[in-house]
Amino acid sequence: MFGFRSDGKKIKRIDPFMKIVPHIMFNRNDALVAKFEDIDCSKLDSYILNKRREENVKLDYMDIIISAFVRVYSLRPKLNRFVVNGRLYKRNNIQLCLTMKKRLVDSAEETVIKLTFDGTESIYDVIEQVHKTVKENSGVQKRNTVDKLAELFTKGPNFIIKYTVRFFMWLDKHGMLPKSILQASPFHTSVFLVNSRSIKMSPVQHHIYNFGTTGAFVSMGKETFQPVVINPNSNEIGIKKLMPLGIVVDERICDGLYNSLSLKELNRILANPEVLDEKNLNVVKDEE
Repeated sequence: MFGFRSDGKKIKRIDPFMKIVPHIMFNRNDALVAKFEDIDCSKLDSYILNKRREENVKLDYMDIIISAFVRVYSLRPKLNRFVVNGRLYKRNNIQLCLTMKKRLVDSAEETVIKLTFDGTESIYDVIEQVHKTVKENSGVQKRNTVDKLAELFTKGPNFIIKYTVRFFMWLDKHGMLPKSILQASPFHTSVFLVNSRSIKMSPVQHHIYNFGTTGAFVSMGKETFQPVVINPNSNEIGIKKLMPLGIVVDERICDGLYNSLSLKELNRILANPEVLDEKNLNVVKDEE
């Protein structure tokens, strides 16, 4: 309350233009900026193959993408800010939510897993947490905190659900939402990731939920082979395997230049995934 929250710290010193932006664009759906980004798969494929041959470590694209986003957020901390009630906050940690099916059939229930990082993690630390959490949440009988929270919200008739949700949104707006709910909520996260590639779909540019504090929504799509210019000097054309990412961000968090340089950092890491092998000992703090 009064600008205090358990999941972040209010930023007091901020550029005047950025300070007024949340009072012009009240909701996240007012402030969405969307982009498709094609990722060259050749370096990722070589990295995955080498890990399997040399270290007997099994990786996939999603493991690398998650690790890359954790690293980018640790180096570009303004991405990890969020806006609530016209105020800008810096998040206490890096959080990432993933949607997953309990079984790969149409009738299977869907759930969300929430992962928390401090930014120092290597790719080995990330995949250990991801694989462990996915395994713990696979199966029809498994119920995680997100499932239990959803069940709590949906008990009772429709009008009760409507007013319960609105009451929780009001609590969140004024910083009074209990910490236990903030920790379980999939809507309070740095990044929300969906793997459309796993069901052989193209990526989508997904909206960001107005409820909560999600700063970015990323959709991984099915890779395709496309003609690209390999050598700009000779106009040489070749075929490359590209994986598209649909990225949507809340532009009230940081300016366009910061977002652009952060995307370049993501591409730099994905072009050299070996940098993820080592822990990050140079986590950048969000200084006002």
